[in-house]
Amino acid sequence: MTPPRRQPARRRTAVLATVPVAVAALLGAAGPTAPPTTGAPGAGDPYFPLSGNGGYDVRHYDLTLRYDTSARRLHATAVLTARATERLTRFDLDLKGLHVTAVTVDRTAAAHRRDGQELVVTPRHALRAGQEFRVTVAYQGTPKPVTDPDGAADGWIPTDDGAFVAGEPQGAMTWFPANGHPRDKASYDFTITVPEGRTAVANGVLLGQRTAHGETTFRWRETQPMAAYLATATIGKFQVERSTTRDGVQVFNAVDAREARAAAPVLKKLPSVLEWESRLFGPYPFRAAGAIVDHAPDVGYALETQTRPLYDSAPDLDTLVHESAHQWFGDSVTLTVWKDIWLNEGFATYAEWLYDEQHGGRSAQQAFDSLYARPASDGLWAYPPGDPGSGENIFGSPVYARGAMALHELRRAVGDRDFFRILRAWATGHRGGHGTTAQFVRLAEKTSGKRLDALLHTWLYTPGKPDRP
Repeated sequence: MTPPRRQPARRRTAVLATVPVAVAALLGAAGPTAPPTTGAPGAGDPYFPLSGNGGYDVRHYDLTLRYDTSARRLHATAVLTARATERLTRFDLDLKGLHVTAVTVDRTAAAHRRDGQELVVTPRHALRAGQEFRVTVAYQGTPKPVTDPDGAADGWIPTDDGAFVAGEPQGAMTWFPANGHPRDKASYDFTITVPEGRTAVANGVLLGQRTAHGETTFRWRETQPMAAYLATATIGKFQVERSTTRDGVQVFNAVDAREARAAAPVLKKLPSVLEWESRLFGPYPFRAAGAIVDHAPDVGYALETQTRPLYDSAPDLDTLVHESAHQWFGDSVTLTVWKDIWLNEGFATYAEWLYDEQHGGRSAQQAFDSLYARPASDGLWAYPPGDPGSGENIFGSPVYARGAMALHELRRAVGDRDFFRILRAWATGHRGGHGTTAQFVRLAEKTSGKRLDALLHTWLYTPGKPDRP
């Protein structure tokens, strides 16, 4: 993500907690005498304690949305296919601000109530540990964004011709019921109906579109695992361009006409940028690619929505490289706790440095030196990138720039050959899954044969400006 423009950085772009129920799970087959067990109301992330939920794992989301751009009203049905990870008499979904009209679990009406951002569901019959189940939620209302700890808005953000839908870190719950923490990834189907003349753009491959009775319905499918914050259903009056890369990746660009002229020369480079990143990081991890360039002057950032990054205005080339690199670092390889967000943003920022270095611009060492020249009082050194301290800081310059500096110091320590082997092994070895900082350090040490924990601890976890390398 690219950071809000008021921030000094150029760009913003948990293991699921469960109630300890080992004994209850064993008793799950015993019938109604088994003790009640409830999924935890959050995934246990210290930065966003209520994000995500415990007790189940979502396998697939099937979202059917109808949005009236004039009234800004959403009518929707979400079908979640999930597996219980413990015996459940009750579980939560993340959903904020919308009116729920009906809930069923396996086609049987379920009791439900609201508790802040939690939709609490009580199925008629308890779910066994390991049982696959389907929960259907019908809901409607006027979706509104949430305000993040840093003051930025995310989620369903209305625009003058539709909506800019960007969910990092907690905005998915503003438009669909979810297990909203990045630890729980799933596949998605989207069926989005909008007034004729508007285009609805989601993740993955466009399966088809149909216009009737003054409305157009778009069907999208993302088969690869995706965190809820990376889902989008952005709506607007877009100019659409479609193509296919030499590797067979389907490219779909949707551009607001007000941004088209400025965006065109940058988007023209997208296929070559993806090819370059594929050579460095391994094969592109998805079947589809592209961009959504909206005209949303009040948003102030871009987001690496999976397969199709979302820009609030025409991006420059560095931003395109940054958000495209996230398809490997952040989207395919996803963090497990928000504290580790440098694994997303430091890597995407360093991809910019590498692109400049290999395309006639300044070297990565020059980028490093210009940052290191900043005084110890500069905001760059305000907190360490591997431990930002709170959700308020996860999109600040230390996470981006000092995170990239940590990677450059790693490169200097192990040499180019091993460094690029490490980047590629990280992206391919964790493809479609998750990663942690500790896992990255172990991979770097194994690949290089060097002890690197002290070096990386200095650059990732030590407060203040490190001594000159």
